[in-house]
Amino acid sequence: MKELKFFIADKVTRLDLIVWSLVLFFFCGAALIMGGDLQKSFLGASGIIVVMFLIGSSIEMIIESMKNVRGLGTLVGFITNGPELLCLLVGLFITKDVLFAASTPLGSNFMNPVLLVIAALLSRSALTILKTNPVYTLITIIVTASMAVTFYFLPESAYWPWVVTSVLLSSLLFVLRPKEEHDENKEIETVAFARIWLIPAVLMLLMAGYFLDPTVQFTAEYSKAPAGVIGFLVLSTLTSWPEFKSSLALLRRGMVLSAILNIVVSNITNIWLAVAGVIYYLF
Repeated sequence: MKELKFFIADKVTRLDLIVWSLVLFFFCGAALIMGGDLQKSFLGASGIIVVMFLIGSSIEMIIESMKNVRGLGTLVGFITNGPELLCLLVGLFITKDVLFAASTPLGSNFMNPVLLVIAALLSRSALTILKTNPVYTLITIIVTASMAVTFYFLPESAYWPWVVTSVLLSSLLFVLRPKEEHDENKEIETVAFARIWLIPAVLMLLMAGYFLDPTVQFTAEYSKAPAGVIGFLVLSTLTSWPEFKSSLALLRRGMVLSAILNIVVSNITNIWLAVAGVIYYLF
């Protein structure tokens, strides 16, 4: 347990402190300017910070537990989509609105690449990323983003053609993804972590990711922040926080291809989640 406390405490970086401060500044500042409820805005912003901390810590635990597993980037790409899966299920079974249900996974396809660029700049890995399978990465990002934006402009009668096309293209991109090297002897400068923490870390990621969206919505309501800014900037960034933290962690470990695959596999998985939601809705 002492090892766990040290591991989590060691992962609070200057970047985390800056982002948390910006979250507090944004929502509390909006409450003051727009005449919102400052106390509830502060409470909600604090809740967002707690959720973001849990997400970051759980991802570090997952990566450390699986550091010698072949295909780490692909596996992390799947795992970080757990919150999107939960949001999809809530949208389908509670709101029964397919557009709302698919919005979280599809919306992430635009912010994920942006956050990969930011992670590359922060870890000083931008040039290395540009030299690592650039054609595949660019094609995958463009195709998955295009499939996501196309869905919002389709009439319901065109859902089935979109489903078929999306499944074929995304599956082809997944099959053609570059293979990750597996290096048993690669030394990673971090605290040794037992595999026993993998399942609790995954559960913590899912739970934190599930509560992120309603926490942001609560804070947005009482801060009276502009809806457009919330929807297109704040919410899209925060819901992609797991992908950002995992990419940053992988890049700092020198696992460039794994970081890239984390993002592209996450985008592909987002398409699959949206497709599953649409199929359920149509039936």
